[in-house]
Amino acid sequence: LCSFLGLLYQEYRDKSTREEIETRRLQDSQTDPEETSPSEETPSEAEPTSTVENKAPPQINLLRNSNSRFNLWQDLPEVQSSGVLSILQPDEIKLQEAMFELVTSEASYYKSLNLLVSHFMENERLKKILHQSEAHILFSNVLDVMAVSERFLLDLEQRVEENIVISDVCDIVYQHTVNHFSVYITYVSNQTYQERAYKQLLQDKPAFREVISQLELDPKCKGLSFSSFLILPFQRITRLKLLVQNILKKVEEKSDRESTALDAHKELETVVKACNEGVRKMSRTEQMISIQKKLEFKIKSVPIISHSRWLLKQGELQQMNGPKTSRTLRTKKLFREIYLFLFNDLLVICRQIPGDKYQVFDSAPRGLLRVEELEDQGQSLANVFILRLLENADDREASYMLKASSQSEMKRWMISLAPNRRTKFVSFTSRLVDCPQIQCVHPYVAQQPDELSLELADVLNILDKTDDGWIFGERLHDQERGWFPSSIGEEILNPKIRAQNLKECFRVHKSDDSQRRKLGSRNRQ
Repeated sequence: LCSFLGLLYQEYRDKSTREEIETRRLQDSQTDPEETSPSEETPSEAEPTSTVENKAPPQINLLRNSNSRFNLWQDLPEVQSSGVLSILQPDEIKLQEAMFELVTSEASYYKSLNLLVSHFMENERLKKILHQSEAHILFSNVLDVMAVSERFLLDLEQRVEENIVISDVCDIVYQHTVNHFSVYITYVSNQTYQERAYKQLLQDKPAFREVISQLELDPKCKGLSFSSFLILPFQRITRLKLLVQNILKKVEEKSDRESTALDAHKELETVVKACNEGVRKMSRTEQMISIQKKLEFKIKSVPIISHSRWLLKQGELQQMNGPKTSRTLRTKKLFREIYLFLFNDLLVICRQIPGDKYQVFDSAPRGLLRVEELEDQGQSLANVFILRLLENADDREASYMLKASSQSEMKRWMISLAPNRRTKFVSFTSRLVDCPQIQCVHPYVAQQPDELSLELADVLNILDKTDDGWIFGERLHDQERGWFPSSIGEEILNPKIRAQNLKECFRVHKSDDSQRRKLGSRNRQ
């Protein structure tokens, strides 16, 4: 199965997203209104299928010839010779391409999963080196994930074989998401332990390290690392949601196909959120236990560990000393170090003490925090802001004048401490303004809890930016917010493209909201 496919999923995905970036660059450079009409300017998940070379799903009669080199659905010989291209409207052809990419990318993904299992997991030398429990943590339920992908792919193949003009694929996506895709949540939730086990094995077992290196050098892997195969399921379930979003943008409004696309998208979004939550839950629990051990309370003790609590940001700031500050402006002890642990519902203010411990001297519920920036106060007060606790540990109002190490660090603290505070640019969810936008051209892995990991071709609204190279953004496809370096992206300058990106986003999420409202009213009846 999939033996004749040209590209592994990692290559497919990389080429597809890079093609998407280039498409947006081209659209962004167009200024002639004729050239950037709404029908042409849609950033597309389907257009990247121009990179699809010989990657069609197995057992599809249309694509049996392994020597074929088609780029798009419309380039298939059967489609070309059928005459349908002269009958179908351009929008329908775009929709066909979007559905076709969902199928071909699943085939490519299945091929990569198959290689992970047959080449790595079932390698006899690796089996002898790994204890059964180690193998279980490393590979988790990947066999279940592969079986689900195979079943999904066979149903997609069957649909494509029914007619060269694909009727729909989102109904199949919906059925499989509801009935089978829970295996992804299990796999992805294990990610924290999987990464740790892999690092530990590389460190503790030279034989493991040697075998993995040899297996990675095999031409079958095309220079791709073992870890790139391990993260495939999480990448795929996220990408699948985007592919369905892309179909949803192209179907006719208020049609049956829109309804099935909406249903599929909603179910995929549920699975993706559960995957994200699974990853976070595993790492958060350990992190909270670790923090609890480091805290010593000078004030009345606050229980830190709670199932509904997690860390948003931690770090050192400089606190301006007491009421006599005005007389000591020129002394070196104008500020002293304090350390903040900010959780989603609580702020804990500490001083670091010997032995990697922190002495807590104040705290407040996060909802009772206010921040205010000090402007034009001279160099000594650069990057200084006021933090007000409306009700602190002593049930009193308290104020702290705090200095950050840079402008970006100051803004990041201010937005984390008071998330409802207005940002420089209005959020797109207000639907009122032309917000600046950026597309990701270099992937970024978050280093801090308040940062956002980004994939190639992600499009974000810019909510705030700093002079020292950081952006606070909101990703369009899932409304996740966070900071990232400005160097990883390119700003989208064409207002027509920005408007189109928003319009598409509203359609996906507005329709989703209306579906939920309909369901709610139905339940009440």
